Amino acid sequence: MQKEGDFFEMVWQVVRLIPKGRVTSYGAIAKYLGSARSSRMVGWAMNASHNVTPKMPAQRVVNRNGVLTGKNFFSNPMEMQLLLESEGIEIKDDQIQNFEKIFWDPSIELMIE
Repeated sequence: MQKEGDFFEMVWQVVRLIPKGRVTSYGAIAKYLGSARSSRMVGWAMNASHNVTPKMPAQRVVNRNGVLTGKNFFSNPMEMQLLLESEGIEIKDDQIQNFEKIFWDPSIELMIE
């Protein structure tokens, strides 16, 4: 059985690979890690990532509709949006605009050829 800490480390490894200006979802990370039903646990890993070194780009992980559901786990509720906007991502009413265009799917982007 996989320990929670091991799963969190795997999540963080994937999150560190998300390019600047792109976002992914909790579910996409869970699916990539072979645990499609573990999107909530990916969320827990993101909540626990704020004090991890090196710094985690947690702002790049959103829900399946591009909504900034994790914003309340940042030091300031506006921090997630500000970080994303600094990467050129447009947000309106806590939702990423052009979500499909900037979505980064680890199952596609990290395919081993």
